[in-house]
Amino acid sequence: MVGMPSPDTAPAPADETGAETGAAAPSAAPHPGRSPLPAGERERVRSFTLRGQTRMAAEYDDLLAEHGHRYLLDVPAGPSTASIADDAFVDLDAAFGRRAPLVVEIGPGNGEQLAHAAAAHPDRNFLAVEGWHPGAAKCVGNAVRAGVDNVRILEADAAQALPVVFGLEVVADESFVAGGYGVRPDGTGATTGRVDPTRPGAANPRAIEVWTFFPDPWRKSRHHKRRLVSPLFARTVAGVLEPGGAWRLATDWRDYAWWMRDVVEGAEWFDNPHLGERPDPEDEQPERGGFAPRFEGRLLTHFEERGRDEGRVPHDVVGIRRETPRPL
Repeated sequence: MVGMPSPDTAPAPADETGAETGAAAPSAAPHPGRSPLPAGERERVRSFTLRGQTRMAAEYDDLLAEHGHRYLLDVPAGPSTASIADDAFVDLDAAFGRRAPLVVEIGPGNGEQLAHAAAAHPDRNFLAVEGWHPGAAKCVGNAVRAGVDNVRILEADAAQALPVVFGLEVVADESFVAGGYGVRPDGTGATTGRVDPTRPGAANPRAIEVWTFFPDPWRKSRHHKRRLVSPLFARTVAGVLEPGGAWRLATDWRDYAWWMRDVVEGAEWFDNPHLGERPDPEDEQPERGGFAPRFEGRLLTHFEERGRDEGRVPHDVVGIRRETPRPL
């Protein structure tokens, strides 16, 4: 795991819940403190907050001391909160001890879905990326209780870490990164959906599926730019997936569901296989549809149950990764 980040000072939304080769191996030991960004540089704007992290971290010390080495990836910390070093090499084959079909879950929460899926599919490897330390620790606990060994957890900001882990091409593109929303720790740089063969992570296998279930909706309009699901993140996910792979998304906030659908359908690397299906009468375009049936592999978690109790209806969205980008 990366070193303990400093407390987050970003505004929270109204509904915040909250080796010789250099290969990364599982480890429970935290890294020493991170190196600061050069003077005058700002940190990238993240899609999550770390409120309560320091206060809650001590609750999981015993759990991580006993089991963290089995599940947490030991990766050099980057220069900003929850980032990893740009030259880090995470050898996924070495970390899992095998090569197998890979599923990446982004923001697994407490790991209910992660542990359930890993137990149901022992033939697959599951990589979870979680930026909130107590969440990563809870994922370890659920993996231990499920008795699974095909789970690895990277405690990091997914938008910044995935391009490093999978060796993605990153270019300067002001249209994507204005305001500090880029993929580098300082908020610059945009992924293209392509692999950069000069980066060590390019050798890692591509995923058959990427899951983004119930990310923070950042409900206030002024916070929408902080949403994880975005045109830029779609390019990152495209670089992680193999051609034909599926990006599975779910949310129980209607306007975020419409947003997700729009991102997928507007992305050059993705096709929506459910165009026109399951229209939502509350949609700004009520006959448009574009929503998938509920993913049968998605567990009904306590988080989703709470949303249902509050009257929120989940929407699923799927994007299938194209072999080549569609002209936009």
